[in-house]
Amino acid sequence: MSPAEVLDHISRLPHARATFKQLIRELGVKGEDRDQLEAALERLVRRGDLIQVRSGHYIVTSLSREYTVGRLNMHRDGYGFVIPNHPVEGIRGDIYIPKESAAQAMHGDRVVAHIRRIESDGKADGVVVKIVRRAHPTVVGEFRVRRRNYVVPHDERIRQWIEIPEGLEIPEHPATPDRVGAKPVEVAGVEDLDGMIVNVEILEFPEDGDRAVGRVIEILGHPDDFGVDVEIVIRKHHIPHRFPPDVLAQAEAFAAEIPGEELARRRDFRGMDVVTIDGETARDFDDAVWVERLANGNYALHVHIADVSHYVRPGTPIDDEALLRGTSVYFPDRAVPMLPLELSTEICSLKPQVDRLVLSALLEIDHRGDVVGQEFTRGVIRSVERMTYTNVHLLLEGDAGLRERYAPLVERFELMRELALILNRKRAKRGSI
Repeated sequence: MSPAEVLDHISRLPHARATFKQLIRELGVKGEDRDQLEAALERLVRRGDLIQVRSGHYIVTSLSREYTVGRLNMHRDGYGFVIPNHPVEGIRGDIYIPKESAAQAMHGDRVVAHIRRIESDGKADGVVVKIVRRAHPTVVGEFRVRRRNYVVPHDERIRQWIEIPEGLEIPEHPATPDRVGAKPVEVAGVEDLDGMIVNVEILEFPEDGDRAVGRVIEILGHPDDFGVDVEIVIRKHHIPHRFPPDVLAQAEAFAAEIPGEELARRRDFRGMDVVTIDGETARDFDDAVWVERLANGNYALHVHIADVSHYVRPGTPIDDEALLRGTSVYFPDRAVPMLPLELSTEICSLKPQVDRLVLSALLEIDHRGDVVGQEFTRGVIRSVERMTYTNVHLLLEGDAGLRERYAPLVERFELMRELALILNRKRAKRGSI
């Protein structure tokens, strides 16, 4: 019996609770199946779907008025609030957790809270009885050299200082920070770490008033060093910023040249003067455009989007890592990409004068801005120029040098402006801005 089936069964019982013996009887469990039932219950308790209130008694937390699972938000003064995953009958808002109970967990941890009191206005308070999932396997903070060395977390909502035992202060293999021009931070001894920003792996989480214990895994530099502020943000929010070896190996294995059989399966747009238009500092180019006036007076608009799906297949290491990251994250001096650079800034970037695979939307738009025809296809393009918003604007405003430099494209850009004005007027008419 799967954990989902066990949870569904208990959920349908009175008060959404059951004992182990009751489940054996009602589910007809015999012999070796008892071990499977125990394993399913243990997994549900570990996930927080069930709370074991005493030996052999289980309650579905999402249906209980006594217990709830949620995220603990710590206040800088030490108390906290649990934000329930599911609405709790009779409770309005979050559940207040006093200092002494909140101290056993860290900000962001997923916890089970025992609801002690619900007031008439719906406010509630309780205590943390179980930590379901830790939010911070690592913590970034300032190293302090004292009789016992410790790290003060940068996030002031993480109240626990982290003790660093002797011998665990300096990483065995220093990593190079991600910022531009950075080199591994080298220190001659532990004393040099005083006041520096480090990243710490938690080895022992705080329990019963004890401090957390950890080891330094990265030395990021001094607080005022260039780019350290971004390094702190990346680690504070646990943004994945280094790709696993299997992901890098897969990315490096992709051929730069597109096979002939793949080109033959696609619509060929390489003879058209397609362009990308992005900001000056853009590192990757995701889309390209082309506009033409048709014989009937309508506009043909082609929008070509980089076909990442050709390279990122479901269930592959790159796909799993992309799912984990969800998006690229941009900072002033760098980006943390969703895909390895071999894809994001190379074979999936629509660079000029090279063949690139795309998903293409081919639209016919009339003089009112209505789409009167559409087609979607897989294609291949060869962008003729990497344009910037600034240069296109200046060209359209009459900059002689740019109009001469991009002479073959001037009419194309003027058509783009013409169509853009029509679409903007349509947006304004229906209330958009």
